[in-house]
Amino acid sequence: MKAIKLLSFLVFFSYIKCQTLQTSLLHAVLEAGKSKVKMSANVVSVMQNIKSQNYLKENLRDITSIMVAQFLQKSTYEEVQTIVTELLDTVEQCKSLKSPESPLECAHQLMTTFLEYICSNQGMVEKHMFTDCCTTNNTERLECFLSYKKDDMDYREIFQIPKPEQICEMDKENQMSMKAWYGYEISRRHPFLYGPTILTMSACYETAVQTCCQEENKTECLQIKLDPIRKYIKEISLRHHHLCDIGIKFNHNVAKAVELVLLTKKQPKANFSEIAKLTTDIKNLHKICCEGNAVACTLGRSQLMNYTCSKQVTLSSKTTQCCEQPEPFRGECIINLENDDKPNLSPLPLRRFTEDQSVCKQFTGKQDSFLEEFLYEYSRRHSELAVPVILRVDTIYRNLLGKCCTLENPWECYSRGNEMFQRVVRESRDRVKNHCGLHEKLGASNFHDRLIVLYTKKAPQLSVQELVVFTKKMADAATKCCPLREEQQFICVEDSAKLILGALCRRHEAEPINAGVGHCCDHSYAFRKPCFDDLQVDGAYLSPSLSCDQVINLKEDLCKAQEEELQIAKQKLLSSLVKQNPYATEMQFQSIIVDFLHLIGMCCHAEKSEKCLQEEGSKLMKKCQSLLED
Repeated sequence: MKAIKLLSFLVFFSYIKCQTLQTSLLHAVLEAGKSKVKMSANVVSVMQNIKSQNYLKENLRDITSIMVAQFLQKSTYEEVQTIVTELLDTVEQCKSLKSPESPLECAHQLMTTFLEYICSNQGMVEKHMFTDCCTTNNTERLECFLSYKKDDMDYREIFQIPKPEQICEMDKENQMSMKAWYGYEISRRHPFLYGPTILTMSACYETAVQTCCQEENKTECLQIKLDPIRKYIKEISLRHHHLCDIGIKFNHNVAKAVELVLLTKKQPKANFSEIAKLTTDIKNLHKICCEGNAVACTLGRSQLMNYTCSKQVTLSSKTTQCCEQPEPFRGECIINLENDDKPNLSPLPLRRFTEDQSVCKQFTGKQDSFLEEFLYEYSRRHSELAVPVILRVDTIYRNLLGKCCTLENPWECYSRGNEMFQRVVRESRDRVKNHCGLHEKLGASNFHDRLIVLYTKKAPQLSVQELVVFTKKMADAATKCCPLREEQQFICVEDSAKLILGALCRRHEAEPINAGVGHCCDHSYAFRKPCFDDLQVDGAYLSPSLSCDQVINLKEDLCKAQEEELQIAKQKLLSSLVKQNPYATEMQFQSIIVDFLHLIGMCCHAEKSEKCLQEEGSKLMKKCQSLLED
């Protein structure tokens, strides 16, 4: 599965003819064994830093455009370009990037100047509703601006491609840079997507356009080549936003733990000190990228990749194929690289955390580093587990030591740790098995209906539209994950759930749903999924009293609805019924839904469909009224 994932990633880029990423796996393996040029690590590092500096200088305008478009999402392409020109003309540190320090100075000064620029322009402040932000100091001002970023604006999920003739004419006449235009469009739709990723995808878009404009069937060519780019952007944007949420919502230990697990699973042969260093560096880089400083984010990622590529022997030899690529492709390639092969590890280093008599001494002495080392040793031995599951084990261990190390005989207490770890993994695995078992038993459509019933009970404050969309994502994830082999199924379901529930928690943060949802979102990142699984009916919710005429739509326009529209109408009805009486039985709900669909099918084939709906619908209304009065 991992090999397929990597291959598909490389093929994806190759497919859209990003020529710099057409290194085959075979070539990578062969090249990994060569020592092409013998140079000291210092010389290599200096050369790489020079390349990074040159890359930043060559792309400074595009990177700054990304930053501006992500903050000023309502601005036109032309407005963004005008602002970028004024910023780069104003910030002295960005006019010459010759010294090693100048790129970082440019990045920080550019952000400060940009925020000041916005607040000095009253028209811009009013257009983007930033008035409250401009009355605060620098730190609070940035946080305020970030809070206005919306990745759910009124844009189509996949925006329309301009007519091929128009694109090709623009490209031919060079009226505007295809890369810059696409970067602008992506940036304003995905304001939490990291700048370096946008640069990579923009470069691939430009290559695809140039290729397709030579083809006879330009429309088909563009559709085929751009679709993988859009899909990748959609998924990676969700992941970037999720990482930003973790950094804001939870303390720095949680953010570090997530990175440590990801790094260790990817590079299990690397020693603890290297993983610990990279964990801190990446956590800090995420903070910079999440704050919207696209220039500092691009520079930071480039430096991080330089370091990774200079440490291939100690980190992972699999990075060779990626390290051969130039910017910006190198970074995206390394991030999406498959996990390294798991080494043959002794169980002794892990056992010491539950068998050593001096555990409490180490725990109380250097608690953070001790727990990080436990997480490292556990993660490198359990690459088959998803990040949230490993974090549950880590939470269990942390709480266990907090309790045991206050006792007279702590060893007797914490020596049961391994048994507790196995239990939490088993429980997590059983939840996924039951979830997928239900999906297989009910089928995709009925499984979605079951999720609507469950989550309407848990979060009835959400609109029926929100509940249908949210549960559709969960149902789609089950359809994708459940057919996989058990190990991949487990990781896939857990990984999908963390992102989907993360989005629900963002919705709660913007507009509180209820106490139960709030508790699951805020209490523990590791146990967020089990918490939502166990959440019951919100007994405090009082639904607005509705009549069956208001709940059930029996208009003639239902007969013109497409299959998908009819399915959504059915699901909205189901959610509305659950809101009115969350304690009714599943059979009662399904009886009304079955009758509703039967009625639509019968009357829409009748000569006078509206009359049929009114006359025959009276029976359905009586059944509905009985449920509401129950």
